Amino acid sequence: MSDFPPCPLCASENTYSDGTLYVCPDCAHEWSPDEPNDAAETDGAVRDANGNLLANGDSVVLIKDLKVKGSSTTLKVGTKIKKIRLVGGDHEVDCKTDAGSFMLKACYLRKS
Repeated sequence: MSDFPPCPLCASENTYSDGTLYVCPDCAHEWSPDEPNDAAETDGAVRDANGNLLANGDSVVLIKDLKVKGSSTTLKVGTKIKKIRLVGGDHEVDCKTDAGSFMLKACYLRKS
């Protein structure tokens, strides 16, 4: 069990210190220990893995291979997704790919 705070973007407990910053290896978010933990959630905006604001119609790229639950399909890292739609709930992004329609978490996306 680590003494480091969970990631403010994806809430992963798998964080570590990299000198003066905390790093989340799951979503690649880096933040300062002096930064408030809920800064990303207070404005209600959806942010990608790098902290960029996402909007309806943006194009994004997957930063991690994602296995599709209940299927043998895997969404590969580097897959470009066009014309996303932001929705409420646990999975913030609704999108269509060649493999079908999916709802994804923004912490696995990077704005392109």
